Amino acid sequence: MAAFQPLVFSGVQPTGNLHLGNYLGAIRRWVALQDEYPCLFCVVDLHAITVFQEPEELERSIREVAAAFIASGIDPKKHILFNQSRVPEHAELAWIFNCVARLGWMERMTQFKEKAGKDRERASLGLFAYPSLMAADILAYRATLVPVGEDQKQHLELTRDIAAKFNHDYSDRIAGKGLGHPIAMGDETVQGYFPMTDPLIEGPATRVMSFKDGSKKMSKSDPSDLSRINLTDDAETIARKIRKAKTDPDALPSETAGLAGRPEADNLVGIFAALDNRSKADILGEYGGRPFSEFKPALADLAVAKLAPIATEMRRILDDPAEIDRTLRDGAERARAIAGRTLADVKSIVGLLNG
Repeated sequence: MAAFQPLVFSGVQPTGNLHLGNYLGAIRRWVALQDEYPCLFCVVDLHAITVFQEPEELERSIREVAAAFIASGIDPKKHILFNQSRVPEHAELAWIFNCVARLGWMERMTQFKEKAGKDRERASLGLFAYPSLMAADILAYRATLVPVGEDQKQHLELTRDIAAKFNHDYSDRIAGKGLGHPIAMGDETVQGYFPMTDPLIEGPATRVMSFKDGSKKMSKSDPSDLSRINLTDDAETIARKIRKAKTDPDALPSETAGLAGRPEADNLVGIFAALDNRSKADILGEYGGRPFSEFKPALADLAVAKLAPIATEMRRILDDPAEIDRTLRDGAERARAIAGRTLADVKSIVGLLNG
């Protein structure tokens, strides 16, 4: 059997409006990856319902995320674009992974602690266990690469832990069925069915912060719409939000070291650099020593040029929801052709009768 083939998987939850952070930290990078690898792009709607969602709003959001992908440059004909709930193999594989993962692994997940807060006894079981579903999302396709933000890196590490334990526990069975590849695990080599998926974390703005508070991540859940640029915002709204973005009274530094302790300045410079495909050092070489009153208009012009066309194209795509649904159904059929083979192999390895 050939070695694991390079393949990219990534997804976004359909909860609220997608924003600049989603675009710079994920979607724009996915567009570039299309030229390097076969890719699967997923609207992870099963993850969304770990907390209650209004059904009508969820339906709308699923289509809106798909439209954002396409408007940003994702090609659903060359690659696979689908929504998670149309591929039941994700949920079935997640159950098997629930039986591989350990309770202590889940309890260490930072995002569960943050989302459940002090009232964790009332949190849903889905919220607690959803990193196992995330592992299934990735490993159903035996994806080798996942573009993730820093906040998701821990979940990818859990995916690797689940893959490693599965490979170790079933190494002999995998070898006997001729389904795996040799994988080094410390001083030991096992026959592994799942790859040890690697993260892709790169770029000057992988973590975009709020326009209202540079110490907080830009979020769809922030009650202030001025805290973020939504991908549906028009040119006037984009420019207004950048003008109103919080800054400090000092001029921009000439070197990146001068951004330390200045979170709002660091955030805006990082956004400029990411949108213009340059480094923070390049931006400061041009704007260092200049006040924000000169920097913000330049950033606004750049953001409008890059983002306003996406909003226009999204509105056009969303005018035909039936076409979005057809695209997602087609992608799901193609995804199932891959995930179905994986699940059949896993059932055979585990000893579940199949077929």
